[in-house]
Amino acid sequence: MKRKLENSELKRLDVEEFKSAEKTPLILILDNIRSLNNIGSVFRTADAFLIQKVYLCGITATPPHKDIRKTALGATDSVAWEYRKDTLELVGELKEKGVYTMAVEQAEGAVMLHDFDPSDQQTLALIFGHEVKGVSQEVVSACNTVVEIPQFGTKHSLNISVSAGVVVWDIWNKLNAQKTKKP
Repeated sequence: MKRKLENSELKRLDVEEFKSAEKTPLILILDNIRSLNNIGSVFRTADAFLIQKVYLCGITATPPHKDIRKTALGATDSVAWEYRKDTLELVGELKEKGVYTMAVEQAEGAVMLHDFDPSDQQTLALIFGHEVKGVSQEVVSACNTVVEIPQFGTKHSLNISVSAGVVVWDIWNKLNAQKTKKP
């Protein structure tokens, strides 16, 4: 029989340990996300995988807010974040710094997530878009690439917080597999 672990057994980092820990070379950009619960959930994912930073853009709300806090469960205190009014401007700035920008979207020429190889990039920025409209076309056009989550049912969309979890897990897993293969 398996015994569930107690919280005290999980070896969680405290906020200061998190801030000083080596981060995964991933940045998350939320492009006009309207749901406060989605924003909080993305912060929790960012905390779970030691993400470098979260950018909140356009109409995306910022902490502190009770509905973000409700789903973030303190992750807004551990994860570095910044508000930016203009997502397109931010994408341009990041690209100038050598960050590889990726819209998570369904688009012509998109790379399926399972086919994406992050090994050639220093830092990746993943852009997640508005719950109905997705990532804006001008931002999609400005990105280095577009990555798509394959879907096989009747609905060809996922909640933004689910999308963030799926893509972050996949890329984190690939990056960590590469670390263990290096001599």
